[in-house]
Amino acid sequence: MARTHLWVSSAMTIRTRRWNDPGQKGDGLRVLVCRYRPRGLRKEDETWDIWLPELGPGRDLHADLYGKRGLPIGWREYRRRYLAEMRERPEAMEKVADELRHGRTVTLLCSSACTDAERCHRTLLAKLLEKARG
Repeated sequence: MARTHLWVSSAMTIRTRRWNDPGQKGDGLRVLVCRYRPRGLRKEDETWDIWLPELGPGRDLHADLYGKRGLPIGWREYRRRYLAEMRERPEAMEKVADELRHGRTVTLLCSSACTDAERCHRTLLAKLLEKARG
């Protein structure tokens, strides 16, 4: 079973998981934060409430991570570039931030292939949202 990461503060709870991990009681708003929608998945089989592709890595960063334009980039470079992308478009986080400001729980969902939450943009995003709050 995949490990759920949980950030808790007095005003909000942020969880992270993969989109195909079973929903759990208390997940709150389940937000898919992948640039691309999972292929071959029927609409009625979606496990998320909303999809915000702008919270996923940009197309170029995604391509560079998976080596579609040369050698794949490493985690440090990916992390640096993803955080830079989010700093350049803070409005992309506004929907999620609004839910959190209202004390609602949010679960950030990423790719089913993303098995290491510590090396995933969903965890970086959760930390950004926590930092922005405090």
